[in-house]
Amino acid sequence: MDKETKIVLLTHGGWGSNLVSSIEMIAGKIECVHEIALKPAYTLPEYMTMVREYTDTISSDSIIMVDLFGGTPSNVAAAIGNQTGMHVFAGLNAPMLLEACLELQNTGSLDYDAILNAGSAACMDVVATVKKNM
Repeated sequence: MDKETKIVLLTHGGWGSNLVSSIEMIAGKIECVHEIALKPAYTLPEYMTMVREYTDTISSDSIIMVDLFGGTPSNVAAAIGNQTGMHVFAGLNAPMLLEACLELQNTGSLDYDAILNAGSAACMDVVATVKKNM
């Protein structure tokens, strides 16, 4: 049996689940995302084990998205990405997650460059951009 391609969110305190709820307002029910929240009580080895146990069950074509580069979720994701070949992106935001969800739901695969571009393009000075386009 083939392993499923998933979007894995590793975030501090679990804010990724709220982000998924927001994305569902735009795209409908999302079932391709799994969050593993880092809670203050978890040790690094405990968190690593939790993430590794889940990622062992999914395809290496999956993607791991983390909130902040250099934090515990990012460091755990980097280790697992290095071992599995999964892509790992930091700077999780709504456009990045929406792009990944729509791709996976519509095509069954992920365009990693498009996902990274969607996340990067979302960062802007809104007032300056609106004024420039007027």
